[in-house]
Amino acid sequence: MAVTVSFVMGGNWSWFAVLFVFGAIPLMELVMGAKGATLNEAELQLDAQDRWYDYLLYTIVPIQWFYVVWFCWMMGHSEPQASWQWFGLVMAMGIMCGSFGINVAHELGHRSNRMEQFFAKMLLASSLYMHFFIEHNRGHHKHVGTPEDPSTARMHEVVYTFWLRSMFQTWVSAWRIEAERLRREASSPWSLRNEMLRFQITQLLVVIAIYFIFGGWATFSFWLAALIGGIFLETINYIEHYGLRRKKTQTGHYEIVQPEHSWNSNHVVGRLILFELSRHSDHHYKSNKKYQTLQSIDAAPQMPTGYPGMMVLSLVVPAWFLIMNPRAKQWQ
Repeated sequence: MAVTVSFVMGGNWSWFAVLFVFGAIPLMELVMGAKGATLNEAELQLDAQDRWYDYLLYTIVPIQWFYVVWFCWMMGHSEPQASWQWFGLVMAMGIMCGSFGINVAHELGHRSNRMEQFFAKMLLASSLYMHFFIEHNRGHHKHVGTPEDPSTARMHEVVYTFWLRSMFQTWVSAWRIEAERLRREASSPWSLRNEMLRFQITQLLVVIAIYFIFGGWATFSFWLAALIGGIFLETINYIEHYGLRRKKTQTGHYEIVQPEHSWNSNHVVGRLILFELSRHSDHHYKSNKKYQTLQSIDAAPQMPTGYPGMMVLSLVVPAWFLIMNPRAKQWQ
């Protein structure tokens, strides 16, 4: 694993994970191209029943927390490093928070099993992004492709301003969703029945524990890594729905979510490292499907390359607009 190389080697190797994920993988995907093979119904049933994939997701929980502890130990006990080497390690941990911490929690959070939902919350706690559990499942999937969804990037919106808008508005939205639920149940939004309140307490306890065990510098480094993990997640949100809109029907309601309301990618490496999340059109069309059963939908909007490459492209704003705006307009 690239992050392991960064952690073990340190020094000049601290940036290995970043260069591998956002340099080598995009180049590999350009060379390998997309492969959109789909499964027949019998194969889908077999894959859905395959427990080995579930066990793989479960093992991510202790692995992610192991890397959190390892990272905090390095920040609190290792020899001082040059600032750019330190930041390379922070970025590497940010990749863990975004890919293992939030992405795997994303899938487990869609499951109805309470144990799997608990695992999702444990992973989100390791990334200080627990509000995602509420807002994504009960907000984003309901409002995707509409102005009411903070996680849908608008046409001509710059990714850097999207980070600020989405991260703030999704956090506020999660509070609002929980307050409305408790109001319907005639409960106080300031009681411990409010899951958002419990999430904030949990995250605060994580930060306090890191401070007392590993020290202030480790705490700051972990907080920054978690923030970077959140930025990675919001960059993925940006590329997944950029410029796509659901239309209003004659009744004044938005049309039902369809595959054309999410960007799709069949580039193999990105699919593997993100557990098939890049087949995002099928995920939103049928959000209860396990990731390993997500299908390629030819009629859905297609990205020109995989997720890592698209994330890099989004940072170069003129190039992003040049490539993606004409594609997005075709679906409006």
